[in-house]
Order: sequence, then C-alpha cells, then structure tokens
Amino acid sequence: MADTMKRWRYRAFGLSIISDVPLPELPITVCLTDEADVTVTSEDLSKTWTDLGIHPYSFKVKENYVLFQLPNVAIFLIKNGKEIIVSPWPGADPAQIRLYILGTCMGAILLQRKILPLHGSAVSVDGKVYAFIGDSGAGKSTLATALLEKGFDLLSDDVIPVSISLEDGLPYVTPSYPQQKLWAESLNHFGMNAREYHSIYKRENKYLIPVATKFSEEVLPLAGVFELIKKDQQRIEFSPVVGLERFNTLFAHTYRHIFIKPLGLVGWHFSVSAKMVEKVQFYQIKRPATGFTAPQLAELILETIKEEQLIWEA
Repeated sequence: MADTMKRWRYRAFGLSIISDVPLPELPITVCLTDEADVTVTSEDLSKTWTDLGIHPYSFKVKENYVLFQLPNVAIFLIKNGKEIIVSPWPGADPAQIRLYILGTCMGAILLQRKILPLHGSAVSVDGKVYAFIGDSGAGKSTLATALLEKGFDLLSDDVIPVSISLEDGLPYVTPSYPQQKLWAESLNHFGMNAREYHSIYKRENKYLIPVATKFSEEVLPLAGVFELIKKDQQRIEFSPVVGLERFNTLFAHTYRHIFIKPLGLVGWHFSVSAKMVEKVQFYQIKRPATGFTAPQLAELILETIKEEQLIWEA
C-alpha cells in the first residue's frame, strides 16, 4: 500500500475517491479521514490473471467483480462498487491508464453500486437535465458544447450517472467531473485552438477540454433523452421514441452494457429503465454524416424542450 502522504483525494460521479494513482482530470477535495466511497490502488495482478488462463483482451465478470487486461497498458480489477485495483505494465503510459480508470472502471463501479451509467453527454437547461446518447462519433460532446456556448452547463461527458430518487421516483443525474472530449474538427468550428489543450492518448485528433466555468455541481432531474445517430443522408430527421423501443435505447446506450448480465443486474436494469421510461421524454435524431450540424441540432433541441414545457404547464 502506498504511503498515505502520496495518496490523492477527489470527488467525481457523486463519490469520494482516494487514489494511489494521480487523476489530474478530477477536482481535488479535502478528506479528513482515510475512508472513501471508492479507492484506487496499485497492486500486482499478474498471477491473478495468469491463473485464469483466459484471452489477453477478454473480461472476467461475475457478481461484484470485473477483471480485464489491456496488453502493454494494465490489468484492472473492480470489486464491490468500492475498489479499483490497477496493475500497470512496465513503461505503460499513465494517460492511457487514467483513460480506462475514468471510463470502463468507473462504469463498472457505478453498475456495481446500482447507479445507471449512460454513454453520452448531459447538459442542464432551466434546472433539468437533458442527455445526449449514442455510439462513439455520433456527436454527443459536440452537441453539448453547442449548448454550453449558449450559456447552459455541463453535468457529464462520456459517462452519465443516473439514479432513481426514493422520495419522488424521478431519475436524477449526478455530475461527473468538469471535462469534455472533443475532436479537432469540432474545436475548429467553435473557434478553439487545439494547441491549447492536451490530446487523448493515441488519439491525436481528440482533445481533453476543461469546462470548470461551464460545469454544474447540482444533482438535477433527468427530463429528456436524445439518441444521436449519424447517417449517410442530407437532412436532419427528428422523431419521438415510443413504447418498448425506449427500453432498447436505454440498454444499447448503457455504458459497458455487456457487464449487466454477468453482474446479475438484468432485473435491476429493467426496473430502473421502466421508471425512466415512465418519467422521461425520448427522442431520436438522425443527422448527416458530413457537415457541422451542432448549432442546428442545439436550436432544435431547445425548441423541443420549450414545447414540452408548454405541454406540461397547460
């Protein structure tokens, strides 16, 4: 175990985190004890992995346990919604290790804690949260940035933590940490200089963008989910998602949904999805694969939000 003086204390995803590994993407916090919701420690997991005798790129998942390896990077073990153990390969790049700690590992932690992680970006508009979900490259972060440019605040980028309130039964989004990931093309469209930001490891055209001044630290109700789909077409198509298709949308865009069944969370995921389907509006947006459509999409979404508010107030 590392010396206590060499440990870092953070808060992200609504959780207190004490880490042996520096995580500069997260805001540092003051912790008066050595207790935390989540600990990140370094430990040799090579024998644990070797004893399993499984494929180097595969996962070993069971209840409250996720183990996976990335050759030349690290072996990662996530347990009981409380522990992330990292076993780095010699010479591994710390930035790449952090990418997986804050992505796949935190996604597994949230699932183990029965907090639904959606894959997307979340923005607050007039005290409510709207989530933009979709496959990688769909334009989720770019759309969120277009809304931030209009004065709204980010709650999360990449992993969106959603919990059902025991008080009112509504789904709420907990802020993750104040950072986005944007492609160089998007930076150019927003008039941002890529040379002012750090690129993501081995993704020279994608950059880490701090958004501390445009970040909301409030836990807010989730009011709408917009699924973004990039298509080889010339115009934007917008439609509501209805019926059972909403369940499919939520499952498809649950972060690391391949963990749900082996973790024993199928029933829980269905229950949470049912409550979200009842309380939240769902839409699908198909956008052209070429061209910069984020400003038009932002206007379309704000107009939709305004119309929904009028319906509820009527």
